[in-house]
Amino acid sequence: MSDLEDLYREIILDHYRSPRNRGELDVPPAVRTEGFNPLCGDEIVVYLQLDDPAKGDDATVTDVTITGQGCSISQSSASMMSAAIKGRTVSEVREISGSFKSMMSVHEGSLEGGEPPQEDSGLSDPEALGDLAALRGVVKFPVRIKCATLAWNTLAEALSEATAAAG
Repeated sequence: MSDLEDLYREIILDHYRSPRNRGELDVPPAVRTEGFNPLCGDEIVVYLQLDDPAKGDDATVTDVTITGQGCSISQSSASMMSAAIKGRTVSEVREISGSFKSMMSVHEGSLEGGEPPQEDSGLSDPEALGDLAALRGVVKFPVRIKCATLAWNTLAEALSEATAAAG
């Protein structure tokens, strides 16, 4: 195993053992969304609070917390996600989410005989992704991609709910 793979494994285990932003927020003002993967039993609950949901894509994530249970990949991904989006605008969060999902879908596209998506937003540079780059190796195990993206799909629902409630 390479030194980089060892580092990535350590980052994933660190986020699993010591998850960032663990807990609950008052609803409202936060929104609460649940994600569940029936294939493996992973559960994620995302609490998301925006400074002013009426600003739409310009609203800022003032707080985000997560709860749930599941495998190290799903829980680590949720922890990394929460750390990556706090303090960002909804527009920036959607861009980060799209980049992460694109990174996770590179392998799925080649499995189905399609062209892999073009990498964007610095995906070719692991440093640009921060801790999220540690999850790149998940694409080698297609069955685990759903584990890694569960928190991100739940976040997308939370963003939609938070901005729709203001509109």
